[in-house]
Amino acid sequence: MEIIYASLEFRRPGEAANESDVAAAVDALWASALPSDGLQHVSARPEPGRIDVLFYLLSQDAPDTTGALSRARALIARSHRTSPRLHRLYLPPEPLAESTEPVARPTA
Repeated sequence: MEIIYASLEFRRPGEAANESDVAAAVDALWASALPSDGLQHVSARPEPGRIDVLFYLLSQDAPDTTGALSRARALIARSHRTSPRLHRLYLPPEPLAESTEPVARPTA
């Protein structure tokens, strides 16, 4: 299982999210999820100017599979395109930065 943190930022600065916005965002993410995303759970909470989201994705061990960060970003982008509410309220996701260094993972 891999956990990815992301934020949905409001189009209008200073706008505050409420529980209804959070529920609608989570519903839109679930509605847009594909089996290949490996989505197992989504949690979200309102913060000033944004909604913070945690994605719980299945780990994919095969070397030719897409990484969790790319899958989460693709899911957000897909949800933003297909949900009129997300498209109206939130900024589109930014492209992922290309990393030239491998990410260090803690060892047990």
